[in-house]
Amino acid sequence: MAKIRCAVVGVGNCFAGLVQGVEYYRLHPDQQVVGVMHPVVGGYSIHDLDFVAAFDVDSKKVGKPLNEAVYAEPNKVKWVDSLSLMTDVLVRQSPQLDGVGMYVQKVVKPVNERPVEELRKEALQELKDKKVEILVSYLPVGADKATKFWAQMCLDAKIAFVNCMPSFIASEPEWAEKFRKAGLPVIGDDIKGQVGATIIHRTLARLCDDRGTKIEKTYQINVGGNTDFLSMKEQDRLTSKKISKTESVQSQLRQRLPDEQIYVGPSDFIPFLGNTKLMFMRIEGKQWANIPYNMEVRLEVDDKANSAGIVIDAVRLAKIALERRLSGPVEAASAYLMKHPPKQMTDPEARTELERYIKG
Repeated sequence: MAKIRCAVVGVGNCFAGLVQGVEYYRLHPDQQVVGVMHPVVGGYSIHDLDFVAAFDVDSKKVGKPLNEAVYAEPNKVKWVDSLSLMTDVLVRQSPQLDGVGMYVQKVVKPVNERPVEELRKEALQELKDKKVEILVSYLPVGADKATKFWAQMCLDAKIAFVNCMPSFIASEPEWAEKFRKAGLPVIGDDIKGQVGATIIHRTLARLCDDRGTKIEKTYQINVGGNTDFLSMKEQDRLTSKKISKTESVQSQLRQRLPDEQIYVGPSDFIPFLGNTKLMFMRIEGKQWANIPYNMEVRLEVDDKANSAGIVIDAVRLAKIALERRLSGPVEAASAYLMKHPPKQMTDPEARTELERYIKG
């Protein structure tokens, strides 16, 4: 089968984890039974993604071969020493717009800005010349204007969109309709980790609710040490992220918690943690005879492995949608893989719908 021709915007840690993971499995084929939800989706293996175009704003990455750019600082992923693919793909300049927060500017030095319309024309030509089918957005949290720019770019270039970030496209009716009218699929919004903080919180909250207890309050606190958490120090950029994570948990409850009784969100940047993410979660409630109970969970994960294990499926599911000429949000894929999909489901329901979708 032909490769899936992909582009990426945001050559950061998450993308580095995706492509270095694929290389790891190529070097260690016996390990592919670990960490892969679907070895094959629609006839495509994890090795059938071909990233033929890339866009970023960082001067350490723009103009560099993509296989080298994924190792450039401030990226911290180095699971394999080098990449055998993407050697002939140069990282092109993306318009900055709101893509770089004030804290991230301390470690990311953007290339000199050029007119947005000039960059738009160049990017559109690159996508067409490289015959890109799917664009993966790994833009930073809070890059709402940049996300809309690239969503529109997908519409103009007639390609599918996988939105990994909490800027709402698939779940925003106006944008969903634009993709529907264009005859293009979109999967989003905000990637749900393979075994991440929010999916664990959702699962345990649903368990408590299903077992007849009354949840009275809950929190989820996250800390980490990569540029994602550095960006999230800027509170003004967190609005959609908090909505995405909070609604993902609230959607699993029969009765919503009052806003003041639930906190789900990033909390701080701790540099020495690097790509390690720590989550602290607590649920308090009442059970039989109004007797109180509480639980606490501590999760330690590599944030980028969590993302890559999901995106590898999202891209192949978008390819299936293209082949089947589906348009608009791919509901089953979005519900199972994303925190803020157009239609929330329980995770078991979403998994069932996803497998039905894969089988056609």
